[in-house]
Amino acid sequence: MSRFSRVRSTRPKDHVSATLCNPGRVRQFSMADWDLLIRQARSAGLLARVRHVLDQHDLVSGIPNEARWHFDAAATLADKQQLAVRWEVSQIRLALAKLAIPVIVLKGGAYVVAGLPAAAGRLFNDIDILVPREQLGPVEAALMLAGWNATGLSDYDQRYYRRWMHEIPPMQHIKRATVIDVHHAILPDTARYHPDSGRLRSSAVAVEDMPGIYVLSTEDRILHSATHLFHDGELPHGLRDLTDLDLLVRDAADSPNFWPRLTARADELQLARSLYYALRYLHYFLDTPIPDSVFTSLRAAAPNRLTLGLMDAIFTRVLAPVHASCADALTPAARLAAFVRAHWLRMPVHLLVPHLFHKAFMRSTPDSDVPKPA
Repeated sequence: MSRFSRVRSTRPKDHVSATLCNPGRVRQFSMADWDLLIRQARSAGLLARVRHVLDQHDLVSGIPNEARWHFDAAATLADKQQLAVRWEVSQIRLALAKLAIPVIVLKGGAYVVAGLPAAAGRLFNDIDILVPREQLGPVEAALMLAGWNATGLSDYDQRYYRRWMHEIPPMQHIKRATVIDVHHAILPDTARYHPDSGRLRSSAVAVEDMPGIYVLSTEDRILHSATHLFHDGELPHGLRDLTDLDLLVRDAADSPNFWPRLTARADELQLARSLYYALRYLHYFLDTPIPDSVFTSLRAAAPNRLTLGLMDAIFTRVLAPVHASCADALTPAARLAAFVRAHWLRMPVHLLVPHLFHKAFMRSTPDSDVPKPA
């Protein structure tokens, strides 16, 4: 075991990741254990995915009736949402057809349209797409004609999105209330790292049964998921996103030369540090099998020992289910640190300080109803 590539797991209170790693443990569950698993999994957005894993191991029949309906209801919702995602993507394709540009579906929506294992038990709040920056205006206009409009953000937030962010403000359909996030990049222009969007688009893969719809390549899907996870300051579903990564990696790992291709692509896109963190915490939470040679190849991207210790203190807490049973006295501080770190990576200090001041003290309109990213 490499001294820099592994974190010892100390997560006895986290029933969700422990069950995903070892589903057979539920055979010894008491009703109190089932109750806690349900509460943690629901808070993490993973109730349907846990049920899917238990079903894969022929363990669903052993769930007590008092608990099983929670899992069954979540699975039914996930199945309905996946049908809705495919239909919604087809509507986006129709809305943008006249522009004759490739529409790249990102994150959860991509897992569904590409038929990936990471779609199993996945719940959604929105659909993310990637388009060329120069097409943002025509894309937004076409979507507005099809019934999507900007959500209720304040004037400040509208300007913030359009001037600094890697996406335009979220758009919500006036009838179906479905939300689209239109990206031109995977990180803001002000961010410390600048992965080339053109390279991402040029390697995108067409979806066979949906002409005009694409998904990122295998390596780029993993890197985007890792980048999103470790550049996002608010992580209510951090463990869900980590399980996405686990399924993406396990699905791809049998491909010849996958690991060298992944690490080389991470270097090419300036995302090696995010990949390092992703693989580290995949092992910590989900026992994802990762060769030590991969960590060796990422040695140059690894932080120093002091920084790594701090990151462990933060992310072993904030990636756990957002539930009181998984928290300790340092969890609130860890969440604040993750929030500040994400903004520090996204914006230089001369922009960051006034932005945080505005968000803390000068919010002009409430935006609690604005859907959060999936």
